[in-house]
Amino acid sequence: MANINSAISFGLVNIPIVYNPIIKNNDTSFNQLHKKCLNRIHYQKYCQHCKKVVKEIELVKGYEYEKGHFVTFSKEELTNLQIDAKDSIEIVCFVPESEIKPYYYEKSYILTSPKKSKAYSLFLEVLKKSKKIAVAKTVLNSKFYYVLLRYFQNSILMTTIYFEEEVNIPEPLAAVKFSKEELNLAMKLVDQLSGHFKPEDYHDDYQDQIKKAIVKKIEGKPIGKKTKRKKATINNLITSLQKSLEQ
Repeated sequence: MANINSAISFGLVNIPIVYNPIIKNNDTSFNQLHKKCLNRIHYQKYCQHCKKVVKEIELVKGYEYEKGHFVTFSKEELTNLQIDAKDSIEIVCFVPESEIKPYYYEKSYILTSPKKSKAYSLFLEVLKKSKKIAVAKTVLNSKFYYVLLRYFQNSILMTTIYFEEEVNIPEPLAAVKFSKEELNLAMKLVDQLSGHFKPEDYHDDYQDQIKKAIVKKIEGKPIGKKTKRKKATINNLITSLQKSLEQ
């Protein structure tokens, strides 16, 4: 999403802001080609009933409420149903961060001020001093969201959140008993593997391999076959913990 302008509604105070996406897609993009001639494949919208390719202007969106039965919506009808929050971020309430479970978090953006703004600086200080998170509602790319606004490194961090009905937490299984020796060995393994979180140390190994393979393909070099390492299967928990510590 490109940087866009909007505004935070803090009571009757209007705070102009700019969305700054902080995550970019790292995946390598491939095109689908015809194997025979290596030309790109193009997709056409085809109606099986009329036996013809359909133009965009001939399409409507439909909801199947029964097998084979649809109600249809025009683009105008769907536009009229949209929540009127497209050009604003309207604050609903302030809550303690501890009340928000991590699995509600979706995507994050940094909200900056397009110019020096007393209202932006004041709101930033309010978030910092209150140590609370603002819950707000807005529209992004035609989709309605609730979002969280928090103080982060002298800026406002906005995170879209999932709705309650989108979250599916399975029921936990009953705990299985383990011995004190097993626990001690597991804790030793944790100590052995402990360190500090440094994001720069973690790389997308798969994408790195793809990029190296692309260079090899361009240079006409073959791609070597990967040899899978076989992992030893140890059924005894204590033995597997001991072997892990030895390694």
